[in-house]
Amino acid sequence: MWRAGPASRAAASAAAGCTLAGAVAVTVAVVAGPGPGLTGYVSEAGIAGTGFARTYRIGVFALAAGLFLLAAALPPALRVTAGLLAAAGACTVVSGAVTCSAGCPLPPFERATVADLVHGGASIAATAAVVLAMLALLATPGAPAALRRVARLGAALAVPLAAAIGLAILLVGRGGLVGALERLLLAVAAAWGLVTATTLGLTADRDGRSNRSRTGV
Repeated sequence: MWRAGPASRAAASAAAGCTLAGAVAVTVAVVAGPGPGLTGYVSEAGIAGTGFARTYRIGVFALAAGLFLLAAALPPALRVTAGLLAAAGACTVVSGAVTCSAGCPLPPFERATVADLVHGGASIAATAAVVLAMLALLATPGAPAALRRVARLGAALAVPLAAAIGLAILLVGRGGLVGALERLLLAVAAAWGLVTATTLGLTADRDGRSNRSRTGV
């Protein structure tokens, strides 16, 4: 049975902190910024020149750090999940570094620039990698039961939301439906990362106390 060590505990705690801070910063930028509300994309809060663009980008980079740290905190058996989280972190960095133009247009209903395509593609890839990480964890034999429970709930919510967003973008395009679904999916992904990191940290803490009690330290 895997026993989380001090390094895993530290990485998990840092991942939880980065994820929470990033989610708060992005939420503040979306809510307080001049975006079009639920009819637009979350990324519109990061358009250059808007009042909360810097807050948004700081939040995105914090979320990327949370993904990298969570990947580092996972047990060795979950290397596929860790790889997907690392890929999601890299794509999140690209998403934060390359901002979209006004309205963050995406095909097939809107004309997009190269930056729009890079930003949109990186954002979609990052979210998809997180959802796949949940599924990979569930498919890994011997994955810690506590992490499997969290991943099962996360996947049950994220998979249908991701499918609905894909269909809505292709069939409906920009609007309130896509905007609301996107926010729900991102909230599920962030919550899964936060709860998973917290669970790892608590597991490491319990293991550490158990080891100290056995050694009498």
